[in-house]
Amino acid sequence: ALLRLTRGEAIGTLLVAQTAKHQARKRWMADHLQLRGAVVVDAGAARKLRDEGKSLLPIGMTGVEGEFSRGDVIAVRDPEGAELARGLANYSSAEARTLCRKPSAEFERLLGYVAESEMVHRDNMVLMGPR
Repeated sequence: ALLRLTRGEAIGTLLVAQTAKHQARKRWMADHLQLRGAVVVDAGAARKLRDEGKSLLPIGMTGVEGEFSRGDVIAVRDPEGAELARGLANYSSAEARTLCRKPSAEFERLLGYVAESEMVHRDNMVLMGPR
């Protein structure tokens, strides 16, 4: 079969994905990974996420629910408690509690290091709408 392929013969079946890799990854994140906790955001942060597709910055967080580690999937809840998004946490729940309502310029002073400026980067977040 390899010799036939090297001669340019069309053998086998080509399978093409119906969704882009980035979209498929976000769907997988939304549908198949277990939530480990949540962060609650203020109305301004909710608007930035929903309407402008921005990353979640800790300055917009008003609370942290549950216990989670860096890299876990967490829910992002709006001020009313509705699930707005899901994404991969860049900080643990303990770190997130420390960073709530704080600008990124204070992270190093508060934690002793800076992992990321975002709690959840937009590339690692999927908005949750009507499903």
